[in-house]
Amino acid sequence: MEDKRNFTDAAVVIKGAGEMASGIAHRLYRAGMTHILMLETAKPLCVRRFVSFCEAVYDGTAEVENIRARLAAGLSDVASIWQAGEIAVIVDPAWKSIGDLKPDIVIDAIMAKRNLGTRKNEAALVIGVGPDFAAPRDVHAVVESNRGHDLGRVIYDGSAEPYTGTPGEIKGIAKERVLRAPVAGLVRHVQHLGDDVKKDDLVLYVDTDPVYAPFDGVLRGLIREMTVDKGEKVGDIDPRAERDYCFTISEKARGIAGGVLEAVLHYYFGRDEKETAHERV
Repeated sequence: MEDKRNFTDAAVVIKGAGEMASGIAHRLYRAGMTHILMLETAKPLCVRRFVSFCEAVYDGTAEVENIRARLAAGLSDVASIWQAGEIAVIVDPAWKSIGDLKPDIVIDAIMAKRNLGTRKNEAALVIGVGPDFAAPRDVHAVVESNRGHDLGRVIYDGSAEPYTGTPGEIKGIAKERVLRAPVAGLVRHVQHLGDDVKKDDLVLYVDTDPVYAPFDGVLRGLIREMTVDKGEKVGDIDPRAERDYCFTISEKARGIAGGVLEAVLHYYFGRDEKETAHERV
């Protein structure tokens, strides 16, 4: 029988620390898995900054719904961050920390819409979130990330739905709620994250090109003032106009996080499908 470390003592590495990865980290932490290390790039392109632990890369710490993450200068800092009851974030786009830490669980939540090289030999349990991961070929489990009936579903044989390129609908609005850079250049804010905006309000500039609100709502997401490529996501307007939603994990992130937690619990405590089916006969 495979030797498995105690559930609450398991070391978890999450690739990415953006919105979806942070929802996953938050749920695992609340479930008792407090040894979490998140791997990020040196300049995360984050829009939903109030609910993303990657903000620790810029500010040193980040808090999402009363759980705090702290930037680690290196792996030697991670143990003390965990001991303080915090999630650790480290700049490690090449994922070198995985080989050094040898975690029990690896979760790819970069949300790149493709597999950037994650393989199931990285840990005893490897989970891929979203398109282009195949179980059991690449990872042990895949979690569906597309909005709809199967959001959060755990897949042990197959892949998630292909990338659609269209954001999920909120109050009947899909593509229009995502603001994108009309040109490559430096983002300059006019509105602030959490502001109420009206249709045709000026939200930001990319260099000298203006970006306007396409409808009334709340500015739920706004990228930092930084240089971006043309077409980069720079803002997110929520037509529900609930300012509290800017500060809380979305239903999509919670659904994905529930699927990841299910896969983890199944690994530690679950029974295989053949055994369960036999009991129903």
